[in-house]
Amino acid sequence: MANEQFFIVGTGFFGAVMAERITSQLGASVTIFEKRPHFGGNSYSYLDRDTGIECHKYGSHIFHTSIPKVWKYINQFTDFTSYRHHVLTKHAGQVFAMPINLFTINQLYQKNFTPSEAQEFLAAEIARDKLSAPKNLEEKAISLIGRPLYEAFIKNYTKKQWGCDPKELPAEIITRLPVRTSYNTNYFADTWQGVPKDGYFALFQKLLDNPKITIKYNCTYESVKNELPKSAKIIYTGMPDALFDYKFGPLNWRSLKFEWETLDMQDYQGTASMNYADLDVAYTRIHEFKHYNPERLAAFNCPKTIICREYPETYQLGTEPYYPINNEENNKLYSLYAEEAQKDPRLILGGRLGQYKYFDMDKTINNALETFDKMLKNNL
Repeated sequence: MANEQFFIVGTGFFGAVMAERITSQLGASVTIFEKRPHFGGNSYSYLDRDTGIECHKYGSHIFHTSIPKVWKYINQFTDFTSYRHHVLTKHAGQVFAMPINLFTINQLYQKNFTPSEAQEFLAAEIARDKLSAPKNLEEKAISLIGRPLYEAFIKNYTKKQWGCDPKELPAEIITRLPVRTSYNTNYFADTWQGVPKDGYFALFQKLLDNPKITIKYNCTYESVKNELPKSAKIIYTGMPDALFDYKFGPLNWRSLKFEWETLDMQDYQGTASMNYADLDVAYTRIHEFKHYNPERLAAFNCPKTIICREYPETYQLGTEPYYPINNEENNKLYSLYAEEAQKDPRLILGGRLGQYKYFDMDKTINNALETFDKMLKNNL
């Protein structure tokens, strides 16, 4: 097994975990092709030299999980802070707490409901539209929270995020957003949550710290694929439509643009993430990264701060794909690429891009661990 050859495309969580498992458990060597000049995929972070603030280069990343084996595994490589994610959203000139909770409901309706009163009120709001079998995101959202809350906080934010009418999106997308009739403003309900104490950069550095791992940066799979041995195992975490030269047609993706600014003030918005729910603001959210590490006093109290505006965009060749658009048409198209990949016994598709799934970080790690276990069993 140690003599087998493994090549991995991408150093995000799926690729990094697979590399760590293959080298530490199988004793085999791994070569990783990374098209960017750094490891870590979209979870990459770096320290700003002027302020000492740790910035998440591709938007905020908060680690959260309820999967014990994932938590046990990742804690081999980092300790986590006690950070808990709280999100605010601006709508019609006011700031509301997100996800939707009793603060949000009472503020929007100008009421003072108790939890049971809010439940009864929302049930009546939901009943008005009589959506017992929601067929799309809009109908699903209204069936969960009623039309006024949907139109205030979900409808236009979704239009910006996905670049289409919510009626064109599958219902299951909205299930990622929790709704509460308590004053709980925690964004995530998972058992464990935080950010790596020493940052994502240090986490990936430890994951990939094995002399049997070789990383070739600024290197695309397309530029080297014809040079690889026919018997080698290929673990591919890129776009599957690109892998097969778009033979069945291109998959649809959403991309992002980030606009960075360093400001001469100690605190810009008072929170790590502020959403913008209305269409008159082109971006969906502003990240202020010092709020992820308030324990780093020098950076937190620095008289400067760094913000990043996040703009969703339509994916075009040459930009970065961030989110799969999992409607019926795209899922059928992906199944064709997945079937094509299965014809090659040396090829494994993995990660958010490779599997065309909206994975969180912990689900990506779990998927990598399960994939490795299957690979190991197959080898044995």
